[in-house]
Amino acid sequence: MRMLFALPGLHRVGRGAEVVLESIAQEIALEGKHDVTLIGSGAPIKDRAYHFKRVPVVPRERFERWPSMPFLRNQYMYEELTFAAGLMATSWRNDADITMTCGYPYTNWVLRSSPPGKHRPAHVFVTQNGDWPAYQRRWESRFFSCDGLVCTNPLYYERNRKRWFSTLIPNGIATERFRPGPANRVALGLPENRPVVLMVSALDAGKRVIEGMRAVAQISDAFLVVAGDGALRNEVDRLAAELLPGRFLRRTFPHQHMPELYRSANVFLHTSIRESFGNVYIEALGTGVPIVAHDDEVTRWILEDHATLVDTTSENVLVDALQTVLRRRKNDITRGVAFVQSKYSWSAVSKKYREFFTEVLQRAS
Repeated sequence: MRMLFALPGLHRVGRGAEVVLESIAQEIALEGKHDVTLIGSGAPIKDRAYHFKRVPVVPRERFERWPSMPFLRNQYMYEELTFAAGLMATSWRNDADITMTCGYPYTNWVLRSSPPGKHRPAHVFVTQNGDWPAYQRRWESRFFSCDGLVCTNPLYYERNRKRWFSTLIPNGIATERFRPGPANRVALGLPENRPVVLMVSALDAGKRVIEGMRAVAQISDAFLVVAGDGALRNEVDRLAAELLPGRFLRRTFPHQHMPELYRSANVFLHTSIRESFGNVYIEALGTGVPIVAHDDEVTRWILEDHATLVDTTSENVLVDALQTVLRRRKNDITRGVAFVQSKYSWSAVSKKYREFFTEVLQRAS
């Protein structure tokens, strides 16, 4: 089977969707039975088992102040449009039996296009960035289609399975890296004598980082680390100077340093509501960090009983939950780590992707 995955940020950024596609590709390619190609805007990386093609892109940060309109509603769509233009000019159709992306609208449209006389591979869409293209029927989403839909949580699966040929597959993590180990606060620039609350998130309104900051500010000795960047960076920094002077750090960390960062925290906080999946949950759980997160059906499905789930829209409730977790002198991490190791390894997840690709191709033939 010849597989092709395309996404603007591949090999350029270490966000959740990019990590997922690169990890699945690497795991499948290592088996040596299938030919896997990734197309992104980064550079080739040594020791990757798959092939990589580079398509230049104008980064989303350049579009943060551009106008919002249908088909160009945010900086992500602008970035993806520049990527899709380059993808159209790249020879790839005859090198793939099946394609996959989580980019919509433009990457999905290019991968589904079928110029006269050209082979059109079967196409799989994965809901890493939400299921709105598959579920909604207005504006851009009216033009969505796929031969197979990978739903990253049961809510997406239930509302899409009758319309699209669908499967339910969670994300995974590199369990050999995201596991308990020594903290390294000094090297990461973190205080050794304060409880550290960690948030790992893009800085946009839907992630509700600012709400988390306001709660942590109520805990007088807590030090907050925000690992991420985005359009709200200036507002986040301004609020931190006001509410958390001397006990705040915002940085972007290379993906290879993330296990150390999780291990250096006393609690992991995530206030986003209804994530598509949220790799950060299982990264934190795999490294043995206690979790406080918003209580909804998707988070409960991912973490089961291995986290403190509360209504994070109530600041008082959130503060109480953080204080309770921080007061515990010792947390039982054994169950949570074993849970992640058994359910969310990339080998288990990639096997499900490979089996679904086979089913999609059988239906398309």
